Amino acid sequence: QVQLVESGGGLVQAGGSLRLSCVASGSIFRINGMAWYRQAPGKQRELVADITSGDSTNYLDSVKGRFTISRDNAKNTVYLEMDSLKPEDTAIYYCNADIRTYYSRAQNYWGQGTQVTVSS
Repeated sequence: QVQLVESGGGLVQAGGSLRLSCVASGSIFRINGMAWYRQAPGKQRELVADITSGDSTNYLDSVKGRFTISRDNAKNTVYLEMDSLKPEDTAIYYCNADIRTYYSRAQNYWGQGTQVTVSS
């Protein structure tokens, strides 16, 4: 089994910064892509950023230049550095990873989410 645990969320003023972390644990053979999603109240979950095993990255247009996704494969961890935060960034942020275990084919796993609140 695989578990993803996010941390780093909190309350910050507009213009501030936060760094989210997500650690994967369990019987992991290989982690393929990793990503961050977010969901604001009353809205659908949206992809914020993703990163491949080759470190290629993609970002939601509204966060380009402000957010940076990175990964540390030795620690099975993905990060999301968020700068110049805006109130519209307020959401629950979820970690997602495509993981191959020793016992099954690759599948997606989700973390429980961490709340990010940006005040004006």
